Amino acid sequence: MNEIIKQLKNRRSVREFTGEKVKEEDLKLILETAQRYPNSVHGQQTSLIVIRDKETIKKIAELSGGQKQVETADVFILILIDYYRGTYAAKSLGNKHFGPKSADGILVGAVDAGIMLSTIQTAAESLGYGTTAIGGLRLNPEIFIEMFNLPEHVFPILGTTIGVPQENKLKSPKPRVPFESFSFDEKYDSEKSKKGVDKFEIIYDEWKAENNLNHLPSYKENVSNAYKQIRYNKIKSTMEKQGFEFTDDEK
Repeated sequence: MNEIIKQLKNRRSVREFTGEKVKEEDLKLILETAQRYPNSVHGQQTSLIVIRDKETIKKIAELSGGQKQVETADVFILILIDYYRGTYAAKSLGNKHFGPKSADGILVGAVDAGIMLSTIQTAAESLGYGTTAIGGLRLNPEIFIEMFNLPEHVFPILGTTIGVPQENKLKSPKPRVPFESFSFDEKYDSEKSKKGVDKFEIIYDEWKAENNLNHLPSYKENVSNAYKQIRYNKIKSTMEKQGFEFTDDEK
């Protein structure tokens, strides 16, 4: 097994950091590597804001739901859907730009942001750092827009922490649903999907017992609790204020 595969198969979210600094040369390398991420039509419709100021990071932690793993990280990277750049490019040629004005464009921005997240985290972890994806900033997107001076057609969709991880006390990474209920051949199999959920209840319970984490909810409970109501309810209104439209109609 090569080192990249080994790293990805053993990846975990890090929620406790030592407080040590991320080296400047390492951070620069992470960011330069991240900029090579795959993106739709070479539009490069994501941008980053790199935050090291401790008071700002503390504020981000508070606004994201009081997340300790954010507050104790050395670096926080805000990942943006950015159609400001593309809109300027199109307008400079006298053209319309439907990136922020279409359902497809919004999905493209979200997908590109997810790819960017993975690229940042993979690069950081290859250098020995820990990371955690943070979606909680969508709790208060309008405040982040003001805090970071985000122009029209730019939206703060998620972020990631980077820091030196505390020693890992878990005996193994969190398990996943059975492979046959995740990767289907040729077409989706709803029965395999449902059976995989039931099997995973047992797999996850065994993992919790192995790691003295029986207080955690089951997979079914966790998913049910997470989505029994709309988690973040300011996204649509804030995106509209930023000039985004989720539509299939050209206006």
